[in-house]
Amino acid sequence: MNDTRALAAQALADVALRGVSLREVMERQAPRLPDSRDRALLMALVSDGARWWLRFDAALDRLLERSLREKEPRIHALLVLGLVQLEILQLPAYAAVAATVQAARELKRPQLAGLVNAVLRRWQREREQHLAALDAQPRTRHAHPAWLAKAIVNDWPDQADAVMAADNREPPLMLRVNARRATRDALIERLQAAGYEAQAHDWLRDGIVLPHSSDVTRMPGFTEGLFAVQDGSAQVAADLLDARNGQRVLDACAAPGGKACHVLERADVTLTALEFDAHRAERITQNLDRLGLSAQLVIGDAGKPDAWWDGQPYDRILIDAPCSATGVLRRRPDVRLHRRDTDIAALTAQQRRILDGLWPTLAVGGRLVYVTCSLLRAENEAVIEAWLGAQKDAHVVAFELPVGQRAAIGWQVLAGDGDLDGMYYAAIEKR
Repeated sequence: MNDTRALAAQALADVALRGVSLREVMERQAPRLPDSRDRALLMALVSDGARWWLRFDAALDRLLERSLREKEPRIHALLVLGLVQLEILQLPAYAAVAATVQAARELKRPQLAGLVNAVLRRWQREREQHLAALDAQPRTRHAHPAWLAKAIVNDWPDQADAVMAADNREPPLMLRVNARRATRDALIERLQAAGYEAQAHDWLRDGIVLPHSSDVTRMPGFTEGLFAVQDGSAQVAADLLDARNGQRVLDACAAPGGKACHVLERADVTLTALEFDAHRAERITQNLDRLGLSAQLVIGDAGKPDAWWDGQPYDRILIDAPCSATGVLRRRPDVRLHRRDTDIAALTAQQRRILDGLWPTLAVGGRLVYVTCSLLRAENEAVIEAWLGAQKDAHVVAFELPVGQRAAIGWQVLAGDGDLDGMYYAAIEKR
């Protein structure tokens, strides 16, 4: 089967109803489409299908007499995709409906093709009343799970609507120049000559911004390792770490290796990239190799350094802590479908365990930078505040960024601030 919408329906059903990651389904389905335009449409359909699932899944409860979720999950997902095409991608209605009906046949459900057509036609006739009902509830207005919408409102009441709206907008494509191999100006010139709308980021010294996503593997300079894909909020970590030539650096929880590579591009350091998951660690090696960088890769538990640490203190430690990923929903829309409020307690316990484990490995005078891609205070300043209460030799480093807001401890960038992903930072020095 090579029908794009049928493949997208299969993929979306796996993501939304079976808990499979968006990355995994795309790696499985995209190679089945030889044309790059079809692959781009597949990505748009599945990404927006996951992003808006909670809105249009609820809409189908209003449009169907009997749910198809359990008995016909692929057709249910296909109907969500039909609504996504009409409302989000805004494809021509006739073509979107016809192609979606045909996809039902490609999924070997010709007996349901008429139902698919009838549901989408009914949506078109009754569109305004259905939209009004969906907009009346935060869960369906912003397509965020109820627990997360409530948490965002509680933590950031003045910014909540803006944050959830930002989660549903297409983010820019952000690159990081590899300063070992190119200058930013030269790379921008090369990209522009090839027709890409590349511009220097306003305040991130290595950042390059393009307005839309693209196949980066086809961009000039990719195979030569002249750049990496990295959101600007992630690029801040290397600035705060402030690694200097000759230092020993630990990047804990390092996969996929973007921050480790950035540090190595900035300074001549001896860097250990620590990762618990051996499979994910393979991506660190791939990124290091493409960018022409070198690090010691260690598979181990950041909370149990006795199993892997050589006893020599680190001058810099970066903890990119496991977290809810609630700050990166615009880039990882499937997270909103898979994360649960019950996950937070386990995550905060893990964050605290990693801090406790790694602090003794930091040299006196050294700096630890704690980072999460979360916007929940429970995972951020609350974790750091509780941990600091047990550390007499820890000193908080004050800093400001051009975007975001000061937290009780550290700094919080919310999704959409400066068109960046949501991320929290705290810098701690050992005195």
